[in-house]
Amino acid sequence: MTTKEIILNKIQILITNHFETPELAFKFFDKNSDGKLTKKEIVKLLKKAEINGFIRGLVSSKLIDGYDKDGDQLIDWEEFKLAINEIDLVSE
Repeated sequence: MTTKEIILNKIQILITNHFETPELAFKFFDKNSDGKLTKKEIVKLLKKAEINGFIRGLVSSKLIDGYDKDGDQLIDWEEFKLAINEIDLVSE
């Protein structure tokens, strides 16, 4: 399993075990309720998913680079769903 797959798997476990839906997880981590996850909010999600503190900052930047389709350096609900869909593909 690649590092990316391990990280996505940990995020999937977090969402599955602690939230009824991915949308509720998104809303939980969207602390300012603006409909977008900032890098800081993503770092908190990664911390809750038990991603090592040393690499959280790097991983959050890579997640933004990989899923931020509109280039605003934030992850909105549609972009978050793309990541969730990839998690579902990895786990099959």
